[in-house]
Amino acid sequence: MKRLTSSVLLITIVTLSILFTGCSQKRKSVCATKYTSAARYKATMRPYEVLGKCYSPTYVEVGQVQNGISSWYGPNFHGKYTSNGEVYNMHGRTAAHKTWPMDTMVKVKNLQNGKSTVVRINDRGPFVSGRIIDCSYMAGKEIGLDRMGTARVSVKVIGFTGKVQSEEMIARSKKSHTQTRVVLSNFGVQVGAFRHNEGAQIYKRRYGTIDARYKPTVKRFDDVDGAPLYRVWLMGFASEEEAVDFTNAHNMRGAFIVTN
Repeated sequence: MKRLTSSVLLITIVTLSILFTGCSQKRKSVCATKYTSAARYKATMRPYEVLGKCYSPTYVEVGQVQNGISSWYGPNFHGKYTSNGEVYNMHGRTAAHKTWPMDTMVKVKNLQNGKSTVVRINDRGPFVSGRIIDCSYMAGKEIGLDRMGTARVSVKVIGFTGKVQSEEMIARSKKSHTQTRVVLSNFGVQVGAFRHNEGAQIYKRRYGTIDARYKPTVKRFDDVDGAPLYRVWLMGFASEEEAVDFTNAHNMRGAFIVTN
């Protein structure tokens, strides 16, 4: 069933996700997979905005479950790029999710007919109210979406980067609290912004002596109002709350949270 509203914005999402939109999330550090480069992975895990709504990608762990509505997308997107940089293949078993990490393996079960399939997330979407996942044509057909259009589903995380864990393994890991989880990029605090690198380096040295747990770094952003801008970031916070507590403890007025 072809949808009138595009649930997957493909290249647009990748572009928008690179910008800071004021959204935030809890994350730590990433590496490349055999499907997705490290740079693209980080880009797809940054907060982004679509149709006026802010989405904050977050980590997941094996055994995590989400219930909602599933749809599917096919011919209109076949051969185009997905958010992780792959070429979309409507005959593959993949899916789009608004916030879960790229290459998360999930089991999608149609709660209306009992059919299920396993897909790998490689795209962002669906951006239609009430829908939580957009299956590829092949995956959708396997659970009856080609006839139903949409259906109530249960989406369960069962692995990462092509590797799937058995139900027994997932049950054991949940019982012992040793579930595998994705690790994402860390939080930071912007403590200053300068037109000249010399001023930024002074701030870098100053903030490097406050707390050894956090590393100061200078980020150059080209062509900001016609000239380069050097931003000083203090990185290494495990959560947004930790970063906020740090700024409050040191009375850092004007500082704000960033993600790397």
